[in-house]
Amino acid sequence: MPLLHSRTLTRALPAVLAAALLAACGSDDASDGDGTDAAGGSGGGSVELTVLAAASLTDVFEDAQEVYEDANPQVTLRFSFAGSQELAAQVREGAPADVLVTADTTTMDGVADLTDGPAVFARNALTLVTPPDDPGGVDGLADLADPDLRLVLAAPEVPAGRYGREILDRLGIDARPDSEEPNVRAVLGKVELGEADAGLVYVTDATAAGEDAVRAVPIPEEDNVLAEYPAAAVADSENADAAQDFVDWLLTDEAREVLAGAGFLAP
Repeated sequence: MPLLHSRTLTRALPAVLAAALLAACGSDDASDGDGTDAAGGSGGGSVELTVLAAASLTDVFEDAQEVYEDANPQVTLRFSFAGSQELAAQVREGAPADVLVTADTTTMDGVADLTDGPAVFARNALTLVTPPDDPGGVDGLADLADPDLRLVLAAPEVPAGRYGREILDRLGIDARPDSEEPNVRAVLGKVELGEADAGLVYVTDATAAGEDAVRAVPIPEEDNVLAEYPAAAVADSENADAAQDFVDWLLTDEAREVLAGAGFLAP
C-alpha cells in the first residue's frame, strides 16, 4: 500500500506543478506586479470615484462628467452635491469619498488634515436675482434693506452666504433675510418658485436657471467678491491615483473650457 501511494503522488506531481505555474502567470497578467490595476484600484479594470462637490457645481459637473469619462473610460464619476460646509462635515465623519470640491478655501482649509494638496481650479462672482416679474421692485443691492422685501440668503456657514454678507456689510446695507438656506441652489429655488422677492446667488446659478426662471441684477465689480473653488483628493481614498488624476484634470485647458462655458472664471 505505501508503495502504491508513493507512485500515485509521483505521477500527479508534474500536473500539480503545471497548474501552479499557470495560476502564477495569470496572476501576473492581471496586475501591474504590485497587486493594483492600471486604473489605481485593486482587482478590477475600472474605478468608481465618489466626488463630493459644492451645490453650485451641479450643472457644470454634469457636462464635465461626460467629457472626462469619454477620455477616461475606466473611470465612472459619482457626484454628491450639497453645501460646502455639509460636504466637509461628511469628510470629517469618515463618509466614503475620493474627491472633495468646495466653493471656498476656508472650508477646504478646515479639513486640511484629511485631504491632499487642494488646488483652486475656478472662480465665481455673485449676482442678485429676482423672479422674472420682479414683484419686489428690486433695482440693486440697496433695495435689500427694505423690511417688506422677502429676501432669502444662504446660511452664514455656507460660502455663498458668507460672501453675500461680506458684500452687504462692506456697503453698510442692513438686509435681514426671511430665510437662510443650506446651499445656494436652495436660494435659487425659492426665487424661481416665487417664494422670495430676491436672493444672492452665483452668476453661474442664474445663468443655468435662464432668463425665464429668474431675473439677474448684476453687482458692480467693485462691490462684488470672487469665490474660489478648490478641489482635493481625500487622503484615505481607496482610489488615490484616480482621485488625484481627476483633481489634476480640473486644472487643464479642457476642463477650463467646460467651466468657462458655464460662466466660471479662471483661477
